[in-house]
Amino acid sequence: MAAGGGVVAEPLSPAGVPCAFSPHSQAYFALASADGHLRVWETANNRLHQEYVPSAHLSGTCTCLAWAPARLQAKESPQRKKRKSEPIGTSNQTDLLALGTAVGSILLYSTVKGELHSKLISGGHDNKVNCIQWHQDNGCLYSCSDDKHIVEWNTQTCKVKCKWKGDSSGVSSLCISPDGKMLLSAGRTIKLWVLETKELYRHFTGHATPVSSLMFTTIRPPNESQPFDGITGLYFLSGAVHDRLLNVWQVRSENKEKNAVMSFTITDEPVYIDLALSENKEEPVKLAVVCRDGQVHLFEHILNGYCKKPLTSNCTIQIATPGKGKKSTPKPIPILAAGFCSDKMSLLLVYGNWFQPTIERVALNSKEPHMCLVRDISNCWAPKVETAITKVRTPVMNSEAKVLVPGIPGHCAAVKPAPAPTEKVESKRKLGENEVSIEERLGALGIDTKKEKDDLPQTNSFPVLLVQGLESNDFEMLNYFKLGIQT
Repeated sequence: MAAGGGVVAEPLSPAGVPCAFSPHSQAYFALASADGHLRVWETANNRLHQEYVPSAHLSGTCTCLAWAPARLQAKESPQRKKRKSEPIGTSNQTDLLALGTAVGSILLYSTVKGELHSKLISGGHDNKVNCIQWHQDNGCLYSCSDDKHIVEWNTQTCKVKCKWKGDSSGVSSLCISPDGKMLLSAGRTIKLWVLETKELYRHFTGHATPVSSLMFTTIRPPNESQPFDGITGLYFLSGAVHDRLLNVWQVRSENKEKNAVMSFTITDEPVYIDLALSENKEEPVKLAVVCRDGQVHLFEHILNGYCKKPLTSNCTIQIATPGKGKKSTPKPIPILAAGFCSDKMSLLLVYGNWFQPTIERVALNSKEPHMCLVRDISNCWAPKVETAITKVRTPVMNSEAKVLVPGIPGHCAAVKPAPAPTEKVESKRKLGENEVSIEERLGALGIDTKKEKDDLPQTNSFPVLLVQGLESNDFEMLNYFKLGIQT
């Protein structure tokens, strides 16, 4: 809360946090926040669906995440029920989220069961996991790390199938080809691997800084007259750290062309990219690129060969607060993710803070080169903060309630009602006055000190009575203890 009892300022989440839409028509949005929590939101109503806190969420925070692809739907045999302790098979992988951590482990979390299914640790990475990619057919998982290695995981046995060195420095990004036979990896350079043999097929150079994102942009080559081997003729794009160009590459049959064939101009490093594939070669590819500065750039282009001049975006989307008062200025709200809807004419935007992000569907207008959406997100945050504040309430008690008096266990006294406003309350004892004895204090609490032996404290309170009498040098209390022993 601000000084002077002001409004709580919502901590806007910076662009670049680990997040992703689910493959099932973008029904869910997963976000790993800075506090180590995983939250899954329903995109239709902006409601929190699940929240998961890993046991090592502070030391091993989530660095990347990936939903299992929708194609993994192998049927399980109906003759035998699966034991809970068994590893995960491909039958129920469509609901899984893979979470890479800062300590090198990978967690597989089920959004259907709302619990952790398994961990991929043994023989894997010994440094931060930078990227995770699911294979669309066999259920294998590929991960890369700052430890320079790429690991192929068997998610059924939770063990490493293969591990090989991917770069001379850390490997930052991965992408599997549409046919599932090739793997792109990126560090200082971009490499194309044959997954079956783990042999290097192509080598691409062009970025001066480490590559942070990779994505195939076509599933078929533009020239359909030639036979297709699954990779030749395909385009893919790459973005790098502190690079304002998004490069597009083409895999050619000869190994001579290693440079990018075209590039897109952006305002900052790309942190989230979504792609709407073209149905035919005459239809342009649509790109939605979220940059680290919180803006979204939209591109439409037919990928067909070399283009010398960098292409600018067709539309840029920004979000800002309305600003309150004459002197206040609108504050930019970073966009965390953007995904094309099924109609390709609207976009799902996620923006705001990590605790309560806003998910909004925005219609795209091709005629507007720049869209600035004014949104007030203060109402989205305030209710959540209020429920988190601990409030102190004074208990309501009637005159018949009994409470234990501190000092001598076993004694009870009626709760005295608060004095009326007209009554005078005795002033505090001034310095220099005689010390008030224990007997007078007990009398003020409503305890009769002139009780008979039958009303003496119970035996289990004698040790407490003795300690208190010795510490306060109160002879009356010591006499009570002596009488109780004699009886």
